Order: sequence, then C-alpha cells, then structure tokens
Amino acid sequence: MADERTFDDRDGWIWFDGKLVPWREANVHILTHALHYASSVFEGQRAYGGTIFKLDEHSQRLRKSAELMGFALPWSVEQISAAANEVLKANNLSDAYVRPVAWRGSEQMGVSAQRTKPHLAIAAWEWGKYFSHEKADNGIRLDIAPWRRPAPYTAPTQAKAAGLYMICTLSKHQAEDRGYDDALMFDWRGKVAEATGANAFFVKEGALHTPTPDCFLDGITRRTVMDLARRRGIEVVERSIWPEELESFEQMFLTGSAAEVTFVRSAGSWSFEVGDLSRQLAADYDDLVNGRAPNS
Repeated sequence: MADERTFDDRDGWIWFDGKLVPWREANVHILTHALHYASSVFEGQRAYGGTIFKLDEHSQRLRKSAELMGFALPWSVEQISAAANEVLKANNLSDAYVRPVAWRGSEQMGVSAQRTKPHLAIAAWEWGKYFSHEKADNGIRLDIAPWRRPAPYTAPTQAKAAGLYMICTLSKHQAEDRGYDDALMFDWRGKVAEATGANAFFVKEGALHTPTPDCFLDGITRRTVMDLARRRGIEVVERSIWPEELESFEQMFLTGSAAEVTFVRSAGSWSFEVGDLSRQLAADYDDLVNGRAPNS
C-alpha cells in the first residue's frame, strides 16, 4: 500500500548530489534560487518489476531541460540513470514512481543566477494509478482549462521545467473544483494542446490523431504509444487540431509516465467512447512496460 504521509515525513532514502541521504534530511535552504525563480527541471518515471521504463531517455531529457534553462548538470546520463536505479534498490521498490529533480541552489539570490550551483536529487515511492481504477476503466472527464500553453518564443516550452506547470496546477484545481478529473489545455493560438500533465490522442475512422508538440512536451510515453500504433498498422497523424474538430472524433485518451494510457469520456461539451482501438493500445503499452509479448 502506498505511503499516505506527507512527502517530507517518510522512511527511506533519496539520492542527493551524489550520495544517498535519509529521506527526512533531503532538504534545501529557504533562499534556494529555484524556490523563488522556478529555476528547476524534473522528470517523472515509472518502474515496473524493478526496471525503470526508458530510463536513459528520461535522463537525457533531464540534462537537455537543464541546458534549455541555462544550467549544465555535472552528472552524465549514465550517472543519473545509475543513481535512479540506486534509489529504487535502496528503498526496496519494484513498482514505483521515480522523480529526479535538478535546480539552481542558494549561492546567489536575485534574478541573475550565474554563481549558483546545480543540484540534483532523485526520490522514489509507491504510486498506483494516476486516476482511480474505476475512472481509468470508464474514462475520465476533462474540463476546458482557463489557461493556455505559451508560445515557444515566450518560454522554453521543450524543457520539462517546473515553472511551466504553474498554469497546469491552476487549471487542474479549477477542473477538480468543478467536478472534473482534469483539464484539456489549448495553446496560445487556440489549438488543442494537451492535458495538464499528459499528451492527448484522438481516434477517427481507425486512425490516430495527435496535436503537433510545437509548444509543449513531446512526451516519452507519447512517442512510445505512437510506435505501438504503427506496429499494428494504425495510421498516426500529427497535426494541428482545432477545438471545433473535437466533435468529429470517436475516442480520446491521454498518455504520460504517470497517467500511462488513460481513457477520456468527455472534454468540455464533447463526448467520446472508450473504444477497441484505445483499449488495444492501452493493453499493448501495459504489455511493453511489464516485459510481456503483446497479444496479436
């Protein structure tokens, strides 16, 4: 069973700047630059049966996100991946969520941060389905977010940067307050973008459609599901999608390391069925991450 205590008060170990430290001692100073100016990047990973899925791809993206934010991590991809595996083993976890986070420290305060040092920590804990099993099986309900994904000339939109998730939190809170499970976000042009923490897919006449990720993350799970679809001979179309097109789609689902493949039964005023194609790709993904051969 998952630990229900607050995240600062748990038993276990966190990898912090090169060594394992007791969970409760993995702290930073109140004047850490990232706390004040959002100079932080992170990853979300899942381990299945003791193996972190696509670990090196996540480690590579973490380093790239830091570079896009203007600070270089002194740890290589191999070192970051090894540290993640060390955390999993130290906490005796097999099926878990893994969270690497890198940030600018407290060596300098103010907008400028040239003298700050980069830091890196990796934690892992048990975390089941992002949504309840009932909602995952029957499909979740999405509100339409009041905030939009920013243009790529206004923010480093290809970085998995903490600051870019501020509007996601605001949008998800509003959705939950209104009785929804999550929110569908449009981009600055008004095109369909993604949910607050997962990429979006749509099914129409046997083909898979997904928004072009030109102002939001091209997710690792997103690319994985696209590959799985192509292996089954399913046409995958990356393109601009406008809200008025949503009524023409038959199915919708979300993808992400935390969300995995999550069915959607409605987004705003648009309704979808949880159909065979969506269920097949969800099963294929589950088989892949758990090391099973997919059913034909």
